[in-house]
Amino acid sequence: MRGYITRTACRKILVLFTAAVGVIIMSISFGWTFSHKSTRPTVTENLPGAGEFEAALLKEFEKMRQFRGKEYRPRTKHMRPDGWASYTNRLFLESSPYLIQHAHNPVNWYSWGDEAFETARKLNRPVLISVGYSTCHWCHVMEEESYEDEEIAKYLNQNYIAVKVDREERPDVDAIYMSAVQALTGRGGWPLNVWLTPDRKPFYGGTYFPARDGDRGVSNGFLTILKRINEIYHTQPTRVEEAGQNLTDVIRQRLSAQAGDRLPVADIMHQATKQYKQAFDKVYGGIAGAPKFPSSLPVRFLFRYHRRTQDQKTLHIARLTLEKMAAGGIYDQVGGGFHRYSTDKQWLVPHFEKMLYDNALLIMDYLEGYQVTGDNDFKRITKEVLGYVKREMTAPGGAFYSATDADSLTPNGHREEGYFFTWTPEELEKVLGQKRAEIVKTYYAVDNSPNFEGRHILHTPRTAVKVADELNISENHLRAVIEESKTLLYQWRNRRPRPLRDEKILTAWNGLMISAHARAGLILGDSQYIDRAAKAADFILAKLFINNRLYRSYKDNQARHLAYLDDYAFFSAALLDLYEATHDIQWLAKAIELDEILEKDYEDKKTGGFFMTSKNHEDLIAREKPSHDGAEPSGNSIAVLNLLRLGEFTSKDNYRIRAEKALTSFLGGTTTNPLALAEMMLALDFYLDNPKEIVIVAPKGKPDEADPFLREFRKQFLPNRILTVAAEGKDIKSHARLIPVARSKFAINGKTTAYVCTKGTCKLPAKDPKLFAQQLREVVQLQDIIN
Repeated sequence: MRGYITRTACRKILVLFTAAVGVIIMSISFGWTFSHKSTRPTVTENLPGAGEFEAALLKEFEKMRQFRGKEYRPRTKHMRPDGWASYTNRLFLESSPYLIQHAHNPVNWYSWGDEAFETARKLNRPVLISVGYSTCHWCHVMEEESYEDEEIAKYLNQNYIAVKVDREERPDVDAIYMSAVQALTGRGGWPLNVWLTPDRKPFYGGTYFPARDGDRGVSNGFLTILKRINEIYHTQPTRVEEAGQNLTDVIRQRLSAQAGDRLPVADIMHQATKQYKQAFDKVYGGIAGAPKFPSSLPVRFLFRYHRRTQDQKTLHIARLTLEKMAAGGIYDQVGGGFHRYSTDKQWLVPHFEKMLYDNALLIMDYLEGYQVTGDNDFKRITKEVLGYVKREMTAPGGAFYSATDADSLTPNGHREEGYFFTWTPEELEKVLGQKRAEIVKTYYAVDNSPNFEGRHILHTPRTAVKVADELNISENHLRAVIEESKTLLYQWRNRRPRPLRDEKILTAWNGLMISAHARAGLILGDSQYIDRAAKAADFILAKLFINNRLYRSYKDNQARHLAYLDDYAFFSAALLDLYEATHDIQWLAKAIELDEILEKDYEDKKTGGFFMTSKNHEDLIAREKPSHDGAEPSGNSIAVLNLLRLGEFTSKDNYRIRAEKALTSFLGGTTTNPLALAEMMLALDFYLDNPKEIVIVAPKGKPDEADPFLREFRKQFLPNRILTVAAEGKDIKSHARLIPVARSKFAINGKTTAYVCTKGTCKLPAKDPKLFAQQLREVVQLQDIIN
């Protein structure tokens, strides 16, 4: 019935609007670049077709202009002779970098809220919502072509209420209306443009629309579509209302996960692995085809499967994927960090934006890759990405910024994708000198055939050993030249105009990066990473945890938007990782406190799992229960693993019961697609294992004597465990108050002693690190392996 309603309702809507508008919704995703074209400045004071703003609003604009200071530069082609923007709209009062990008469009933009929809109701107008994010290339394209266009802006201002939404600050709004467009068209993306009634029900939508008829080969451009939909809205209101209600019903069904009725077993892990093997690109790694997203093949799940089965093909799939990504253009070979995705199957030509969440997840991927394989290149990539985050993505208070743009200014003043990151042979020779440049060009495959817009994306299709052999130099000499050259190229590159950086601080994404730092510090034995993780966590708790509630976003000294499920889940996971890395019990206590809020305000008590929004959230047309992992894990996938970890730490059965209920709900159906919840498979692996409860007790006042045991711990790939490290006396007692397995544990005969337990039953205490290592190596196997 669910599929039938979806197809029938959406078919009715498409028949109505495709016939009337005369257009198939178009989404262009790859291959285009655009230039910023200058125009003669206008001196218009009022937004075209919008009338005059009230005096109170103008005063708010002036106050904000003073707040932003002299360094603020309006991002628009419409400038007055005095250097200020010709137009300013309500978005100037917002803190979101994406909304501020549109603050000087000639469009009379509103931010999402009651004011916009009440105005639409009073004026009997349809609402156009446009959803995007600050580093979205095609959002910039549509802004340049349509929202900076005075004719299009005038029509919008006279006939619509236009609303801008930052999807990173309002993932709830994005999810609802993305679901609408996916139901209508079978695909989605950003910019997301959706037509709503004043009661927020969508009746038509798409992604990127070229501005005018004939642009980019389309019959009907954005302006024509605006006019025809406006005509339909006023001449066929009953049909518009029917379409809005039908599509709203579809959205509610799509966003409410269908609950399973049985606890999942190992078969679903075997099924998932079989599907990944079938989809694997045997040459370039990842999932076969293009585009390629790093998250589409979950290497951390494959490492876990290999650990439990010794399946060598699974290990090969994960390892080759990490090798090929690190060698490709998707990896910034000069500055470190990964771009968002590859437009081709070789991982060569990326979409050049860099996202904090991608890099956090990839740090964890490569860190585990290093643990499993011992490959020092994986360790190098881990440290290089962490270095990139320190240099370019860390705010003064220690938290982490969100993203950097794909586009940057070229020497001729045009804004182009990828220019900042690419090179010509002549540029390399100028920076490095002829001799060094020849080595670098050979290593990074820079020849006479540019691979991107007449320039070169650096990549390493051949190994260092092969390149050194070709150049008749030692591998060590090659690597030394490359490292020295990377520093020189990085310094030179930073003279170029840099891509825009989105400096808002998001709790969820910071949670992922805190986890990445804490885990890296623990496994690599490097306290600098742990210190950075703790500093970022302190920032979140100081600035975004207010009156016992987390907030989503921080910018301009202001916390905004009550937190969503992923904010609580990702940050709670970070606190658990910080506890294991720092051995400071405050982090575990705070994780327990945050889970109490989740249980009270977000949990689905009936079928298990969590809703994206709290029960006190704004009343939207649907309340999503996230049930798919995408580029980011779903909040439910991380929350379930958090429950299992908390259950192991506290020995409280309630955590296990809640986790089982969620696993049943999401993975226990007869039609469950395990590939849709790849991150939740990590939680299932934890649940189906016998997680090790590890307690290391050092003599009183001598915590450093635990180090030999931690060195053995670091050599093991042991994802399903909890770790407590404490010294005798008050230290171990403070841990034992929350962690029952730590009770009555002590350093035998004054020597550091490790206890390896399962479900409260412990092996013989280990005073010898080698015996401890042996106890850690025991693995519970998965049965009934499917090849």
